[in-house]
Amino acid sequence: MTIAGARAAAFMLLAACSGCAEFSHDGGFDAVAQKTRAQLGKDVSWPRTEGERAKSATRVAELLLHPLSMDDAVQVALLNNRELQASFEELGISEADLVESGRLPNPRFDFRHASAAGQYDIEETLSLNVVALLTLSYRHETQRSRFAQTQAYIQDRISQLAKQTREAYIAAVAAHAALAYHEQASTAAAVGAELARRMVAAGHWNRIDRAREQSFEIDAQQALRRARLAETANREILIRLLGLSDAAGADPAPQLAERLADLPPSIEPLPDVEQAILEQRVDLQIQRLKLDELARSLDLTQSTRFVNVLEVGPTRVKQGAARDSYESGIVFSFEVPIFDSGAARVRRAESIYAQAVEHFAQAAIDARSQIRQSYANYQAAFELAVRQRDEVLPLRQSIVADDLLRYNASLISIFELLSSARDRAAGMDGYIQSARDFWIAKSELDASLLGTTP
Repeated sequence: MTIAGARAAAFMLLAACSGCAEFSHDGGFDAVAQKTRAQLGKDVSWPRTEGERAKSATRVAELLLHPLSMDDAVQVALLNNRELQASFEELGISEADLVESGRLPNPRFDFRHASAAGQYDIEETLSLNVVALLTLSYRHETQRSRFAQTQAYIQDRISQLAKQTREAYIAAVAAHAALAYHEQASTAAAVGAELARRMVAAGHWNRIDRAREQSFEIDAQQALRRARLAETANREILIRLLGLSDAAGADPAPQLAERLADLPPSIEPLPDVEQAILEQRVDLQIQRLKLDELARSLDLTQSTRFVNVLEVGPTRVKQGAARDSYESGIVFSFEVPIFDSGAARVRRAESIYAQAVEHFAQAAIDARSQIRQSYANYQAAFELAVRQRDEVLPLRQSIVADDLLRYNASLISIFELLSSARDRAAGMDGYIQSARDFWIAKSELDASLLGTTP
């Protein structure tokens, strides 16, 4: 083959291989969106044009026109959270790496020119990395696995945001509902303190009894202040997750439900743990993909153990006068494995793979345990909330009703009646917190089935 023919063949090979990997129309996002719809029943979008952004903003605005349910809040977060939108760009980065891995590296051209007294020493070489060509499929499949891992990471990020939004919504609604009962308790304590002050002024009470009522009032005011702070803090956490802005003319403040949803009649049975970790746990899916990648990397390391640098290409040389013709040939360039036979690289790759296998085995054990623990928390939270609703609240309501009758019959003082009212408000607050804990435990159980971790 002449040097011109070798060059042409090299360039034809390069041109053919350069078209082997192209960008997809969706950047790998459609698979993520479909899985989100199947797992969460929610839509996600990756707007990359002004029209797509306007469409997404319109849907968010429509959801914000009425009080948000928990599902609505999750949907707003998935459409509007800018950190999530930023994570979608990882797909673009990973796909670019995937496309690049499917194309040959550019050939290298070496040119050496020297002359003296009309004599020339010229060497021109066009070389191609043969190892890169032979290992192209390895590298491309490895990057394909990494692209699949990126899709799984994005899916995990979506599930995490959904979990965080659910729990922030639950906490915000619970804090708002609890505030009303803290206000009732504070009002009752303030009335008691004022009556105690008047009783002391009239000479009917001593200062110790008045100090007791004042202490109740201070405690109630402190609790009310903490409740207001908790409502503000939880609401702001939710607003951040929803991606809303407080700038003038920006998104309106979200309206939430007045109270948490009622407890269900019964809890769900313990799901099939084995099926959950085999089919749904995204963290285990990521580790499986990582294992496949490391296995291919180990094969590649073993295949290129002795020779991992090999370049070949046509060359032409002129040594003599300008009128002398060029000499054509082929050049080979490779490492001679005298001092480093590649054994260290192979041992390192083997250890990394074995380490990943052990990590995966432990992750499967942890996944089973996490699901069982989440279910135990879910079950206990339900039992505590039901008992608070069915036993504690009726009991305290009965005490208030009886104390009201006794007060009307002048059998107890107004202070005892006010104390009963404070206890009833505390019981309602306890139920709200128990219901909050139950719904958060339900969210954590759902997240554990998907493999979402903090």
